[in-house]
Amino acid sequence: MIRKLTAEDHEQTMNLLNEAPAENLFILGDIEAFGYEQDFQTLWGDFDEDDSLRAVMLKYQQNFIPYAPGSFDAQGFAEVINSSTNFKELSGLDRVSSQVHPYIKHDLRKKRKLFYAKCDHNKELESPDLHTNVKLANEHDIDQIIQLHSQIDEFVTNESHEEMKRNMEKGITRTYFMNDNGVMVSAASTAAENSKSAMVVGVCTLNDYKRKGYASQCMSKLCYDVLSEGKELCLFYDNPDAGKIYKRLGFKEIDHWTMFLY
Repeated sequence: MIRKLTAEDHEQTMNLLNEAPAENLFILGDIEAFGYEQDFQTLWGDFDEDDSLRAVMLKYQQNFIPYAPGSFDAQGFAEVINSSTNFKELSGLDRVSSQVHPYIKHDLRKKRKLFYAKCDHNKELESPDLHTNVKLANEHDIDQIIQLHSQIDEFVTNESHEEMKRNMEKGITRTYFMNDNGVMVSAASTAAENSKSAMVVGVCTLNDYKRKGYASQCMSKLCYDVLSEGKELCLFYDNPDAGKIYKRLGFKEIDHWTMFLY
């Protein structure tokens, strides 16, 4: 049986999602930030015959994200999506979202599949004492972060100074960086941080400073600090060379993250 979730379902919902906090980064973060009663956010649960929750689906704006650790009513979730008046995207772990996709009655415009990796320990990480040149950004560094990102060809970001400041203050994001003569030359950030997990994003280095290990140092410091807080880290990538760097830091592929755009 599929029905909308409310605050009364919170404990059961958290028990299910917290079994895999990295895999459920977005759902956990949005529940923590916005709860169950918002115009732009709705959650559904799939309950088995014993009324035990076995799957959750989040609708945030125009995007649906389903999650299930095992079997679930994929067709039932698709029927919820098909009834939406502003549906544009289905995304999630490939083993889950690919079960829902065949029942969607909208025309598929684009599909993208990325590697999805997570790290839940710091055994492969160097001591943070070795990275004294890596700094944690604050609001006074925001303009430099935006300037750095604007010089990275593969980055597409429209995040404003105000948005980045708000997310820093809420603890949703943080950035570690390295400077050279007052110029930010390399950085790594988190996004969608919640009490259990965080996503690594924005790993970059200016062209003139590449192959010096700067991005690896920023990543190592970021990962060490976040993992020390008891959180899991996750990230997307489609570049095999980037994957080699992440694996050296202790990330392991857990699935693919697939986005179906309609």
